[in-house]
Amino acid sequence: MSAPKIYALHENPEWFPPFAEAFAAEGVEYEEWLLTDGVLDLDETPPEGVFWSRVSASSHTREHGLTKDYARAVLSWLEAHGRRTVNGRRVLELEMSKVDQLTALRAAGIDTPRTVAAVGREQVLKAAQGFPTPFVTKHNQGGKGLGVRRFESYEDLAEHVASDEYEEPVDGITLIQEYVVAADGGITRVELVGGRMVYAVRGDTERGGFQLCPADACAIDPETGRPVPPVGATISMAPDDDWNLFSERAGYDDPVVAQYLAFTERYGIEVAGIENIRTADGRVLTYDVNTNTNYNSEVERSTTISGPREIARHLSRVLRDTYPTR
Repeated sequence: MSAPKIYALHENPEWFPPFAEAFAAEGVEYEEWLLTDGVLDLDETPPEGVFWSRVSASSHTREHGLTKDYARAVLSWLEAHGRRTVNGRRVLELEMSKVDQLTALRAAGIDTPRTVAAVGREQVLKAAQGFPTPFVTKHNQGGKGLGVRRFESYEDLAEHVASDEYEEPVDGITLIQEYVVAADGGITRVELVGGRMVYAVRGDTERGGFQLCPADACAIDPETGRPVPPVGATISMAPDDDWNLFSERAGYDDPVVAQYLAFTERYGIEVAGIENIRTADGRVLTYDVNTNTNYNSEVERSTTISGPREIARHLSRVLRDTYPTR
């Protein structure tokens, strides 16, 4: 029987190189398990090890529509056999549903934007009636800014919903959410690993709009390697501008960090990037919990601590604690 090791469960090889490099640098043995398709024999016993789930809510956008349910099956099987999972079965559900995230955040006393969920085109319009304007729509199972659009009026939304441009959410649930303006033109993403904050990142909403995926593989223009300002951007950049959508928020010590640490402990979340926006009227509203967090290379080069290395170290500790005599 092989020695216990770390298994990385995911579906997107383009996002994995920073973690492979971190495992190598830390001398940690691991194996990738791609959850794009496969066979799961329920009569078999899982191998010994620690199973880290990096399954993404946006997997269906990469033609991996089966991943979500395959991951549910695999994690249920692993946990039924007592295997140690990191970001396991319950956390997967948080990743897949913004409704789940927002209701959990509110239950933990964390402020979130005003939100209404609707199923079906007609119900989207019903949900938006009387909603303060402007507002945004989002897909409940999202990531990468899926379905995020700003509308100035109910009539604008009605026209969009009736058009061919309307995107049906993969799970049928659309969110109507208050549109909030960032006090400094950016959001904050707090990176957490193993019960502590790694660092906080500023995402430039003026240039990045609603598409603020930090992974280098999220770059839209493969020829230039630079993001093209997506929907929601309010500032245009010249091709030779020296800019990056992400930068470290050094010394970030907002009281919300303590709330995030308590929240992640409550729900068994061991790796996450949680996003908030400080509004012009002084509120701090948390709107997204990313449990398959990615890291931006520019930020990583500017910090004294590495997100992927912290994950590798955390997983190594978990492996040692799970198998102390191996």
